[in-house]
Amino acid sequence: MTTINPATAASASDAIDRINAPGSIERQSAVSQLGAGDFLRLMTAQLTNQDPSEPQSNEQMLAQLAQFSTLESQTASQSLLGDISRKLDALIEAQSRAITAASTPPATDI
Repeated sequence: MTTINPATAASASDAIDRINAPGSIERQSAVSQLGAGDFLRLMTAQLTNQDPSEPQSNEQMLAQLAQFSTLESQTASQSLLGDISRKLDALIEAQSRAITAASTPPATDI
């Protein structure tokens, strides 16, 4: 049976806490707050207000649709990464509890 030195377990726990501490700075720009609905409203307004004698070129329309597609995939990726992050946080918490439980000596009845 392997015994765990409480000092080693504490230092391992401290190291895990330092590595997994969440960042304190969350950066958000105005662009990151725009969603798919905002993009569609802008594109619809652009199409509605364009000059009928000089309509938007196909290349420009395809570029905007590609941007919309990219926005959707980034939103899905961000959601997936958020799920992964929450699961990793739960795993780290479980490991921390396991280290704490392993370093605590069992209670003995006298």
